[in-house]
Formats: sequence, structure tokens, C-alpha cells
Amino acid sequence: MRDKIEIPKSGFNFDNYRRNAFLEKQGLSLPKPIKTGTTIVGLLFKDGVILGADTRSTNGTIVANKNCEKIHYLAPNMYCAGAGTAADTEQATSMISSQLELHRLATGRQARVITAVTMLKQLLFRYQGHMGAALIIGGYDISGPGLFNVHPHGSTDKLPFMAMGSGSLAAMSILESRWTKDLERDDAIELAKDAIEAGIFNDLGSGSNVDINIIEKDKVEVLRNYAKPNERAVKEQSYKYKRGATAYLKEYVREFIVTEGDAMDIS
Repeated sequence: MRDKIEIPKSGFNFDNYRRNAFLEKQGLSLPKPIKTGTTIVGLLFKDGVILGADTRSTNGTIVANKNCEKIHYLAPNMYCAGAGTAADTEQATSMISSQLELHRLATGRQARVITAVTMLKQLLFRYQGHMGAALIIGGYDISGPGLFNVHPHGSTDKLPFMAMGSGSLAAMSILESRWTKDLERDDAIELAKDAIEAGIFNDLGSGSNVDINIIEKDKVEVLRNYAKPNERAVKEQSYKYKRGATAYLKEYVREFIVTEGDAMDIS
């Protein structure tokens, strides 16, 4: 005879808390959250949208890549800047880019920015925040320029300027103090650059160079390494020491005796 299946009651369940407390008493340490680092920004200007990002990729406290790309292609008329876990942002944008291309081929029309935002928010909500992708989507479609952000849990915002990542507070201070409606193109590029540099210089998780993407009607310009605020300076003098400059206490020379034998097979 089958056991009766009990439907779990609604509300918060404390079973996992008791389990975790028991495991901790047994000496098993709980997993620690991993801090990721990035500064990404997006802003509207007179004729389109600008996305900006730093290029530092970290693995804990180690800089894994000094010049990675954080602005991902979605469609010919839209791009997406990603913060969080690099694999998640890369895979999420790649999957949505494929779906957008199929959508464009099926409808015979240019994909709308809100379509990409809807696809991304549904994908991320499905994973309940376990996919660590914080995204800023910018593009130009039949409705004009559009700028949205998608949080890892699937919530979205539509704003004229925004910043995400560990350096977002420093970047947002620049955007809030200098952004105005109908910015000119050159002024908007400089504002995005300065916002990213604020994140680079005030956040250890952000660094290296500044990437800028300008998206306008029927036109996209990718400015890879637009600014390099952390270029290594030329050394003022040579730091090579002459042979014998370092003292040593004992010298030992080992002689190797070579005996004739069969030659090693290297085929």
C-alpha cells in the first residue's frame, strides 16, 4: 500500500536551517559566497544609447584576465553589458542572441529591445538568482533608443542612465552629477568613460581598460579599449644585478657521469 503523500505547507520552511546547523556542528563549514567584480554603465543620449564596461576579470582576489570583453552582442541593433559570473553572462547572452536571430528570421523584422529584455528576465527568473548575471541592455529599434537592466533574479528597470556591478556606486555618482537629457554624442562618450574610470579607481574588483559601445539608428560603433587609464609606465632604471652581487654561504658542484647505452627512442 502506498504511503500518503503530504503536501508541504505554505510559508518558510526551517528544515534546511536545522540541517545546516547540524552539519556545522559536525565540522562541515558552510559554502562562502564568491564576490565578483565589475563596473558597467548605460546611458541615453540625443541620438542613441551608450554602453560602457571595464575589462578586469577576477577569480577571487586574483586578476584572471586584464582585458576581457564584458559587452556582448545580442543583435545587429542591440548589445548587452554583463556583470557577475563570467560564464553565466556569456552563456545567457549567447542563448538569447541565438533566439533573437531565429525570431528575426521568422518574422522578417528587426528584433525589439523589449523582446530581448523579456527573454532574459524569463530565463533568469527561472533560475531564481542562481544564474549570476546582472545585465544592462541597450539598443535602437522601431520605438527609438531603449535602455534596460535585468537583475539576477529577473527583475527589470527602464531608466535613462544606470550602473551595475561592484563599482556601480562610484560610477553612479558620476552619472547622477553630470547626466542631462539630450546629451551630445561626444559628451555622452566622455561621461560613460569617466563613470567607468570612477569604478576602476575606487573598486578593487574593477580595473584595466574602458570599452565603449555606441548604438544609434542603423549604426553601431564598438570602441574596444577606448581608454587605458592603467598603462604600465616605463621603468626609470634597470633593476638587474651584476653577477656575483648576491653573497652565498656554500658552493657545491655535482658532476654527472654519462654512460653509453641504448639511444632513447624518440619516434
